Amino acid sequence: MSDLFSDAAEQRGAAVAPLAQRLRPKTLDEFVGQQHVLGEGSALRLAIAEDRVRSSIFYGPPGSGKTTLARIVAASTGAGFEELSAVSATVKDVREAIARARERLGTSGRRTILFLDEIHRFNKAQQDALLPAVEDGLLTLIGATTENPYYEVNSALLSRTQVYELEPLAPEDVQEIVRRGGSEVGATLSEEIVELIARRSGGDARSALNIVELAAETAHGAPVTEAQVEDAARKRPVVYDKDADAHYDFTSAFIKSMRGSDPDAAVYYLAAMLEGGEDARFIARRMIVLASEDIGNADPRALTVAVAAAQAVEHVGLPEARLNLAQAAIYLARAPKSNASYVAIKEAAADVKEHGAVRPPKSLRDGSWYGRQLGHGQGYVYPHDDPRGFEVSYLPEDLQGRTYYRPSGNGEESADENAS
Repeated sequence: MSDLFSDAAEQRGAAVAPLAQRLRPKTLDEFVGQQHVLGEGSALRLAIAEDRVRSSIFYGPPGSGKTTLARIVAASTGAGFEELSAVSATVKDVREAIARARERLGTSGRRTILFLDEIHRFNKAQQDALLPAVEDGLLTLIGATTENPYYEVNSALLSRTQVYELEPLAPEDVQEIVRRGGSEVGATLSEEIVELIARRSGGDARSALNIVELAAETAHGAPVTEAQVEDAARKRPVVYDKDADAHYDFTSAFIKSMRGSDPDAAVYYLAAMLEGGEDARFIARRMIVLASEDIGNADPRALTVAVAAAQAVEHVGLPEARLNLAQAAIYLARAPKSNASYVAIKEAAADVKEHGAVRPPKSLRDGSWYGRQLGHGQGYVYPHDDPRGFEVSYLPEDLQGRTYYRPSGNGEESADENAS
């Protein structure tokens, strides 16, 4: 009886499944986007068409087609296909899948493809359980993940797979998917509405089709309106995870935008991080570092502004402190740039590591009564009494002639500072 109920549920499930599930592509010809890895003549496309896909990891944001691509591989292969989700699968499940693969190979000579969704959810022990079967070729592993596999997947397993990075779908690709969705549900979508849905989806095909389905239901057969799309797309496409890839990617883009003097990009990435729930104190700390690393004495006030923003975060808190952070980010982006201080301390530290902490000249050492008993302080020229004190080198004898600080000439960091 349970089999009858299961069959009936499967048949009825297809009718009530979400639009994104009903329109899931079944062949490469139906698949939209990702031409950088699936274009005509590409290695992955040929491997799928010729049924010789090797162990791979599909890495990309939600709705970019990772699971769909794995299902297309399943539909086009003559191999056995096993599917597990790392969210619920255990080591026992993995071992059972390996046992079935071994039996399949032994009895019929058929190889096995194991699709493991959310592979980054597997811990080290679970990933290690896969390694022997992948290494021996007993299993062809296809993993899907929204997290950078170079962070989340064991290096031993990673070295035996090919990583394919999928990107958020381009606007024109999402528009094509939206048109297919509209046709499936019988919705009337103008080109303006198609473009609006594509924008609201943030490059996520699943999100786009969910918007189409809900907006069409609201329209009750009439042409879909902008208001209905906005109502269906209440969740804005903020693709940000403060504990994973987006944290590093947006932080990097934020810093590089300020370093590159682009205030518009800097404030955009700041907004994306704040909207995604990033820790405002972390953002402020990064700006304090940048103020010295990338601006330095070209505008000494930059450090004061960054520290003041960090203090504002502590005293005011969000959401108001976003104004302080925005002001500081724009200031840092527009400030003249110099990394002379950064280069100076880096080169000086390299000399300390290579030569050790070379003792200062005796004339610079402690000139107290105790030091004078050892001859320390003798020969020191007090600059305020004798201008020659400004002209001598204070470096240790073994490092005479070294130049660590080289003014950039930008802003207030004049190129003749060393001479002053």
